[in-house]
Amino acid sequence: MLLTHHRNSATCLAKQVKLATVTDQAVGVSLVGFSLLLFTYYSIWVIVLPFVDADHVLHQYFLPREYTVILPGVAALVVLLCIGAFVGVVMLKNHKPKKVD
Repeated sequence: MLLTHHRNSATCLAKQVKLATVTDQAVGVSLVGFSLLLFTYYSIWVIVLPFVDADHVLHQYFLPREYTVILPGVAALVVLLCIGAFVGVVMLKNHKPKKVD
């Protein structure tokens, strides 16, 4: 009886994993696509654009050059704040008060 229940649970779990895998793959592909697009945009902005004439039509698709430093700095700050908040929440949830003898 226990083996049968275990096999049914494994089959049910395998079905759940397949459903989650399709969703995870879709999210993963979209994140990779977004990252590739962002990397390409930023690389063109930082590496190619300084060598293009200032009156060229390509400049209208990019922000001013000052933002090449400001935006990654702000993004890094936001990421560090999120990591710090996550670590703080985990530490607060796992806090166990000391027993007084």
